Amino acid sequence: MPLNVAVVGSGLSGFYTVAALLKSAPDCRIDVIERLPTPFGLIRGGVAPDHQKTKNVWRAYEKSALQEAVRFFGNVEVGRDVTIDELKRMYDAVVLAVGSPLDRNLGIPGEDKKGVFGAASFVGWYNGHPDFRTLDPNLDVKAAAVIGNGNVAIDCARVLAKTPEEMATTDLTAYAAEAIHNAPLTDIYMCGRRGPGDAKFTNVELREMGELLDCTPVVDARQLDEGVPADLDDRDRRLRERNLETLREFTAQTPAGRKKRLHFMFYASPVEVLGGERVEGIRMERTAVRDGRAVGSGEYFEIPCGLVIAAIGYDGTPFPGLPFDRKRGVVVHENGRIGDGVYAVGWIKRGPTGVIGTNKHDGDLAAEQILENGPAGGKPGRDALEAHLRGKGVRWVSYADWKKIDAAEIAGAHAGAPRRKFSSVEEMLALLG
Repeated sequence: MPLNVAVVGSGLSGFYTVAALLKSAPDCRIDVIERLPTPFGLIRGGVAPDHQKTKNVWRAYEKSALQEAVRFFGNVEVGRDVTIDELKRMYDAVVLAVGSPLDRNLGIPGEDKKGVFGAASFVGWYNGHPDFRTLDPNLDVKAAAVIGNGNVAIDCARVLAKTPEEMATTDLTAYAAEAIHNAPLTDIYMCGRRGPGDAKFTNVELREMGELLDCTPVVDARQLDEGVPADLDDRDRRLRERNLETLREFTAQTPAGRKKRLHFMFYASPVEVLGGERVEGIRMERTAVRDGRAVGSGEYFEIPCGLVIAAIGYDGTPFPGLPFDRKRGVVVHENGRIGDGVYAVGWIKRGPTGVIGTNKHDGDLAAEQILENGPAGGKPGRDALEAHLRGKGVRWVSYADWKKIDAAEIAGAHAGAPRRKFSSVEEMLALLG
């Protein structure tokens, strides 16, 4: 009998696991179970809408999804429509690939004020993720503060800074485009508690900020003197030095009639969100890096702003029926093995670190571990899942259904744009009838 595997989650780590299983166990049957009607996880809902080349990695995942051995079960939520224990009875192996969907909190007074958002929520909003469609941030503000010095922080700042013309060839949702492009925003502050030599953004993303049509990068040249940390390997040192060189180039830029300014602010840590019911500013403490740690100086300053986006990392959420390490935000596992034929891959295994390709190792390892457990146990797999879902009246979305949604989004795009996204599950299911 074939090996029957359920992969819960259709993002990066999930599809890398599928590809690894197809390669190492060609007689297996793999069912990908996804809470949303749409596949590809952060490729669809997390990658910035103006980075279409990065999104194209979905083509590699589709090759796996179209294999005869693979089925996609979209609009099926584990914990609501089927439990982990039920999946364990149906499948020889269950792989958890659900990522880290939550925002890490700032942990400072005032972060519960209106106008403060985590990056996962804000990015999900402008990317049309159904969970964040109704976020409705008030962008009638002149200044915004983005807390963080990574690529997600830069994505948020760049999307806020770009003109309608620059975003015309993207899949930015119409409601987000209207709110962003009508905003009276003139100043965006991107703040990190460490120095520029410690910043996590890639040089490609950083250089984009110097090429915007209506936004000037603003950098304090005095903050560039400390260089990069001494304990880096040669590769990391070269990458960080390249960032410093780009930031030095930014110091020579002048506004030249551009409306917006992006302020790179290093050695600054948030300590309090200011205002009444709504955010009116953020208090920052100047910092210094000592013995590899950012420490406060006791000197404070304030940034007046009506919007705060915390891009300081993601966090996992407890998964029904599985042990969870709340401190690390991951399921409890031993090198990916949760026990009883259940495995973890991606961010829910190791935390929100790495780039797209980092997830490949997890998929390869999970496939190897599954095959190490010996021959298939004769569990029913797909047939049992379909019978279970029919019995509960669950309308699952197949990959062929997803391609209908995909085609409708592409057909609905305005000239030059790749697609017009559906941003609610109800819209997608109504299309399918």
